[in-house]
Amino acid sequence: MTAVLTRRPGLSRIRTARSPLHLICVVFVALVTTAALLASWVAPYDPNAIDLGNAMAGPSAEHWLGADTAGRDTLSRLLLGARTSLLGPLGVVVFATVAGVAVGMAAGWRGGWLDSVLSRGTELVFAFPGMLLAILIISVYGEGLLAPVVALSIAYLPYVSRLTRSLVLAERERPYVSAYQVQGHSGLQICLRHILPNIAPVVLAQSTINFGYALMDLAGLSFLGLGIPALTPDWGRMVFDGQTAVQHGYPLSAILPCVFIVLTVVAFNVVGERWADRVARRTP
Repeated sequence: MTAVLTRRPGLSRIRTARSPLHLICVVFVALVTTAALLASWVAPYDPNAIDLGNAMAGPSAEHWLGADTAGRDTLSRLLLGARTSLLGPLGVVVFATVAGVAVGMAAGWRGGWLDSVLSRGTELVFAFPGMLLAILIISVYGEGLLAPVVALSIAYLPYVSRLTRSLVLAERERPYVSAYQVQGHSGLQICLRHILPNIAPVVLAQSTINFGYALMDLAGLSFLGLGIPALTPDWGRMVFDGQTAVQHGYPLSAILPCVFIVLTVVAFNVVGERWADRVARRTP
């Protein structure tokens, strides 16, 4: 940690060199989010409208990014697919962060047998692959977005929990905690009013990184035909549907969602890591 926090010659130049990439990623995330929110209004066609006369058509004035094997407009499916592709990871991150912070804070603050029980429980979840858990839950409850989101939320919970526990253990030893205890504040008040705001930036930075990984996992499940219904536009499902077009020499309907998945994951990782670096530099 000392090496990270110590100023070195040329550090300002490194920050300056990194800032354009960070800015580009922030702008990209903002554009993708805006497209997801406004997709219903800006999409030129119904994403499920089948037009076999335009099957595997290339870019044209009518279809700017071409059409897939069923003649569905690729641009419209990309825009509507952004909504599903971002909504699922958002659900995973929100649930995993809230539950993980609660578990980690309880383990770090109380310690003792509660810490041991919660720590062993998170280790058991670590031992079970998240994708396998998602496939198991989907096979029981059927298709839909809820089952994979719940499964991956459980899989991501230990990452947030262990991070929160370590942060709470460090904060608990700081003088301000003892001062509040002497003043008669309860443990719950100290955790919610003082410790939580102090650790929130680090946890949110990790959750931003987790968003990208959750997006990739959910896209993989959609590619396998699991979770998302077949008629629901989704980037992972678009890659699956575009396999036939690739075999016939029309790869655009499959390549474009792949590109957006990769770029979105990279953008969220860059933003999250940049945020984490800034938090680390401010840490005394």
